[in-house]
This record gives sequence, C-alpha cells and structure tokens, in this order.
Amino acid sequence: MSGGVSLVNWTAFSQARSELGANFVRILGYFREDGVKSVEQIEAAMRAQNAAALVIPAHTLKGESRQFGADPLSDLAETIETIARDCVERHDTPTEALQYVAQLRPLFENTLALLEKEASPLVARRQGFGRRVAGI
Repeated sequence: MSGGVSLVNWTAFSQARSELGANFVRILGYFREDGVKSVEQIEAAMRAQNAAALVIPAHTLKGESRQFGADPLSDLAETIETIARDCVERHDTPTEALQYVAQLRPLFENTLALLEKEASPLVARRQGFGRRVAGI
C-alpha cells in the first residue's frame, strides 16, 4: 500500500501476540490456511459472478485479519462482503466487487509475509541478542 499506510496495526498485533501467548504462532498458521482458502473462494465466486458465495469467505477473512491487526486487509474484505450482501439483496451480480477482489490476493500475501516475519521466533530472540544485560 502506498501513501505510508501500514499493512499491520502493530499495536493490535502485539496485543494478539500477548493474549494468545504460546498459541500465537499456531493460530497465525491457521490464519494463513484459512486466508488462502478464503481468497481462493472469493476469487472463484467472483469468476462465477456469485454474490452469495462471496459473503462467508469475505466475512471470515475480515474477522481473522482484524484479530492480527491486518486492518487494510480486513477493510478490503469488509468492502467485498458489503458489496456481496447488497448484491444478494438486489438479486444482482457482484461486478462492482471486481476491483476489490483484484486487490485481495496481493494484499493478503504482502500482509501475511509481514505478520509471519514479525512472528518468527528469531525476531523475539534478536531483541536481546548481543546486548549486555545490566548487573551481570
């Protein structure tokens, strides 16, 4: 994303990491698996012009992204979900969602790369490595 907008709200990410503790990396792995499936389902639904089939994977991706502080990804999924729900109500095809669905995979992949890089056990160890601890 351009304009200096961060792909991750690091405060929310840190809060999730703190709350999930030892389960954090495992749950982030679930986010990866679920996210890949959701993106694939959204793309397939878009190709089929099936608004109803967009709703659940977009909703799932929205919530899981928000949990890890991936706010732009969550916002994009929410936009897709909202358009899809409106189209279902109008019995219309979701053509207006195409521009957002086209942005989804690259945003997901870039965001996931940042999350996984930050979640790496090496990141946690690196902070203290090579620094002298006072009093020793």
